[in-house]
Amino acid sequence: MYYISTHMNFLPIVKELARTYQEFEAYSSAHIRGLGLLPVQFDVIATLANQPPMTYKQLGEKTLISKSSLTGVVERMVQKGFITILENPDDARSHLLKLTVKGQNIFEKAFPGHLEHLELAFKKLSKSQMKEVEESLKTLKSIFIS
Repeated sequence: MYYISTHMNFLPIVKELARTYQEFEAYSSAHIRGLGLLPVQFDVIATLANQPPMTYKQLGEKTLISKSSLTGVVERMVQKGFITILENPDDARSHLLKLTVKGQNIFEKAFPGHLEHLELAFKKLSKSQMKEVEESLKTLKSIFIS
């Protein structure tokens, strides 16, 4: 116990960071579910919206969805008519993903409302507090980049 209390003074930061993410996720997810979407669906729709078609790999790099889950998420979204899969003219081994008209309509309805929902929480911070949090998070992220 002595070792942890004297040499691992970063543990409260890790704990607070995890709790903060959990609270943010709960706040955000509840609103997204209220829109009739799963958080992963919202993530994909928001990533594909107003973008040229992208490969599975590109989508995976731009979302928070694990590579192992992405295929199933995309397949279910294709079945719901949110996404279409296109042949990739530059690489026959891969496919391109694109929002359908239905998917784009969902984005145009859901995204602005979700931003307003998030703003309700973030507007509780002053501009200087927002900048301070942003800089602290950037600093924290930088210590893990090798």
